[in-house]
Amino acid sequence: MAINEFEAQSFHWLVDMLESVEVGLVVLDLEFRVQAWNGFMENHSGITASKIRDRVLFEVFPDIPEAWLTRKVDAATLLNTRAFTSWEQRPYLFRFRNTRPITGTEDYMFQNLTISPLSGVTGQVEKICLMVYDVTDIATGKRALERANELLAKLSMTDRLTGLLNRGTWENLVDAEFERYRRYTQATSLVMFDIDFFKKVNDSYGHLAGDEVIKHTATTAKGILRQSDSIGRYGGEEFGIILPETDAEGARIICERLRENIDNSVVETSAAPIRYTVSVGISQLSDTAKSYMEWMQQADEALYAAKKGGRNRVIIFE
Repeated sequence: MAINEFEAQSFHWLVDMLESVEVGLVVLDLEFRVQAWNGFMENHSGITASKIRDRVLFEVFPDIPEAWLTRKVDAATLLNTRAFTSWEQRPYLFRFRNTRPITGTEDYMFQNLTISPLSGVTGQVEKICLMVYDVTDIATGKRALERANELLAKLSMTDRLTGLLNRGTWENLVDAEFERYRRYTQATSLVMFDIDFFKKVNDSYGHLAGDEVIKHTATTAKGILRQSDSIGRYGGEEFGIILPETDAEGARIICERLRENIDNSVVETSAAPIRYTVSVGISQLSDTAKSYMEWMQQADEALYAAKKGGRNRVIIFE
């Protein structure tokens, strides 16, 4: 076989390989004009190599972050070394639709990108090659795992019925707020409240109706609290609220609003419409509490006083 024929055949194999490989290959000159555009890019962009050749990449794809890609290319050109970016840094360079049926939950193809400088015979960088890798399967799997882990973490911290913080998580916040008070001595109040005669609700209307009352209590409380406040379900029908930077009188105003809202509402359950009330105890943190448990005990004593005093009322610990 003659040398020219061998070289021609080798070139044919090379072109065939570049066209069929499942990686996007784009060659740009230093003005970002497209010099090569392989089959992968044609298939996913819908633009043929002949149509895009010698056109500036940013004119054809205006959503490509020009400043970002220019910085990356300039660095690779200056140092004459490859640069890499992953889908976690930037989900994609080219906004290609995701065509994989298995990972159809994602709208767009996730991409890793390699930027390689191409030197001429003089050793100077003359062109840049972009290699675009479809990593949608990997990205989808990792994102699904992260979402699952986030859900598990949330479930471990929240009460399943109400979506409020569960007892353990909320108590940890009480402890943290107690320590914050010891450092900064800013006014902060703790609230314990529960549903009056809740056993009678369960006995009269059933546990499903009781669950509706508990959920209504949680929703009502969340609706009047500030973003900085922390509410948790402490027990069956008992709840706790941390009110940072709030003295006892400020806490009383918030708790009266909660008590009145519940007193004036009706819970429509499958068993019957239910009206109910809550009793509330407040303790503003002071030096009399030597631990967060003592602080909680003070709020609990105020709650007990509210129930003993006739229920449907707010009492501040003295």
